[in-house]
Amino acid sequence: MTDIERYLRAATRDNTRRSYQAAVDHFETQWGGFLPATAESIARYLADHAQQHAVSTLRQRLAALSQWHISQGFPDPTKAPVVRQVLRGIRTLHPTPPRQAAPLLLQHVQTAVTCFEEEARQAQANHDMAGLRRARRDTALLLLGFWRGFRGDELARLRVEHIQAEAGVGITLFVPRSKGDREALGVQHRTPALKALCPVTAYLQWLQVAGIAHGPVFRKLDRWGNLGDQPLNSNSLVGLLRRMLARAQVPAALYTGHSLRRGFATWASANGWELKSLMSYVGWKDAKSALRYIDSTQRFGDLAVLPSTPLPVLAP
Repeated sequence: MTDIERYLRAATRDNTRRSYQAAVDHFETQWGGFLPATAESIARYLADHAQQHAVSTLRQRLAALSQWHISQGFPDPTKAPVVRQVLRGIRTLHPTPPRQAAPLLLQHVQTAVTCFEEEARQAQANHDMAGLRRARRDTALLLLGFWRGFRGDELARLRVEHIQAEAGVGITLFVPRSKGDREALGVQHRTPALKALCPVTAYLQWLQVAGIAHGPVFRKLDRWGNLGDQPLNSNSLVGLLRRMLARAQVPAALYTGHSLRRGFATWASANGWELKSLMSYVGWKDAKSALRYIDSTQRFGDLAVLPSTPLPVLAP
């Protein structure tokens, strides 16, 4: 791979690159289309899959085909009027409600953390390093993910050398790349220490038992508690999150990798955060993106005040 190819590859997120390649393969191999394509063939492709896929999926397929044509120096057929009209007709005749992850309830966060703390206590008593590491890693992943409103890919990209944490004060995290960072400049996030469910304490406890001073923060653990060198795959975090919550008897099937972000956004909204403050804290560039994550129908109410611990104070 040449330097130019390496930099071009780095300009696109891994998940985006994989999904685009899968879409192009579907058009060519499974449907039998030819590239470069005509606007008419793109329109037929959409019509043939109108009843099988949601409009959001078809839009993603169009984005992949558009990117292929542009990168190869061909005119983009996906912008033709006939393609836009067919897509509009599909949206009219086959409306589908938006699919969103359920917001992770703060009550469930507390339940899971309580479970992990008990696991850590028993592991320490039994000199079980594997159990201790798993409990500390899962606590840190859950609390950092929730209180920072991180997506799975952002959690996977966290590196020890990009983080400064001080017990009782706060934590600063630099994320070199994320979906909302269009210019790939990196984003710095700050979160204060909390009296309860503290992400700073959880992170420091994880580093202590992990014994890592650089590299990925969150890594795979084998059955003996040995840490891998590579970061957790962002696509595996949904399964990991569900297994974590299932250990705590939380209804894990409700949640996906976006549940941490939606859970924090809904909690913040229910606790009086203004939209502008929430957007700045999480890193949303426009209000529409933020509002999609806030569950206006589910107010946390008394769930915002935990019955057995002081309410976390996180100023907007």
